[in-house]
Amino acid sequence: MASNRINRINDEIQRELAAQLRNLKDPRVSGTGMVSITRVDTTSDLRFARVYVSVLDKEQEKDVLKGLKSASGFLRRELGRALQLRYTPELQFFGDDSIQHGAHILELLRKEEEKDAARGPKPEVEEC
Repeated sequence: MASNRINRINDEIQRELAAQLRNLKDPRVSGTGMVSITRVDTTSDLRFARVYVSVLDKEQEKDVLKGLKSASGFLRRELGRALQLRYTPELQFFGDDSIQHGAHILELLRKEEEKDAARGPKPEVEEC
């Protein structure tokens, strides 16, 4: 029962933080390409929330995480206003390379498709 509640809170925190990212004026966050909140894990006592952030350009990831850490007080205040929880969790930001990993997998698949197309059509096998 409690895990359902935590999962709903995690989803709400993720949605609200994603919306708040658009309002941040820190150039380390707003000046980068694509920044996504990929996952949120909140402790059962709602004291801490681990926020996983994915940045398309890995070279800017450290700067984005520093910018989010410096804006965590503002984000926490806005989160408390929006969700109206008894305790607004302290936000801890961590890098997540899932977007970059997905782009790498997609590139590998495209290369394999190009190799298959270069080989020509597959010979048909008759069934017995």
